[in-house]
Amino acid sequence: MLGCVNFIIQAITRLKIKINSKIQNHMTPTILIIDDDAKLNQLLKDFLKDFGFDVVTATHPTQGLKKLKQALPDLVILDIMLPEMDGFEVCKTVRLTSNVPIIMLTARGEVTDKVVGLELGADDYLAKPFEPRELVARIQSVLRRTRPLSVTPNLSFNRLIIDLDKRTVLLDESPVDLTTNEFAALALLAENAGKVLNRDQILQELRGIDCDAFNRSVDITMSRLRQKLKDDPRSPEFIKTIWGTGYVFVADHTD
Repeated sequence: MLGCVNFIIQAITRLKIKINSKIQNHMTPTILIIDDDAKLNQLLKDFLKDFGFDVVTATHPTQGLKKLKQALPDLVILDIMLPEMDGFEVCKTVRLTSNVPIIMLTARGEVTDKVVGLELGADDYLAKPFEPRELVARIQSVLRRTRPLSVTPNLSFNRLIIDLDKRTVLLDESPVDLTTNEFAALALLAENAGKVLNRDQILQELRGIDCDAFNRSVDITMSRLRQKLKDDPRSPEFIKTIWGTGYVFVADHTD
């Protein structure tokens, strides 16, 4: 762990970046960092402030969950290795009441950690040690997916209505509770209805940067989407798998 912190300290010291632009938003985005390393929290807090973020930190899961309710952050950076309750359990607890975007940090960078995090509803992940500028890029990418899009008509497909501005989904007039990543994936497919998108295209669109993500994450997102849309993969109404390639949205537009 000490090696990870030293790497990040050196990276921040090397950067000394002059900020040319900040996230375009009337409200300053608030980031909640939940990591038991107080020194790392402070370093990231100081660094992220230079990019126009308000940052709240917590070194214990219970404290982090309490600050989640108090600060109502726009995004959570969540370490997996935490005392008493690991990051997976924290993520699961958060998802019971909130769809706030979550970027998980893992010291090992193992595929199993990433898969579990995505299955629990995390939006992205980053292995320690990491370059601080890459973390900023991940944060900006996730926040772009959560901010309202330009004014666009609703996308209507028989029983399914997707409101791109409000970022809401109705199935048979009932709301469908989607994570940030799930909504982004659904919107991407629906806006390209009838067009086959391969996994690499979907990953690039969802992540916004060229990262070390793997195709399994796309399959996990699609599986969760199908469950929530009650879409049978053997006889799909909305999302069809094109084996060996990717996915296509097959529902027809309605007026």
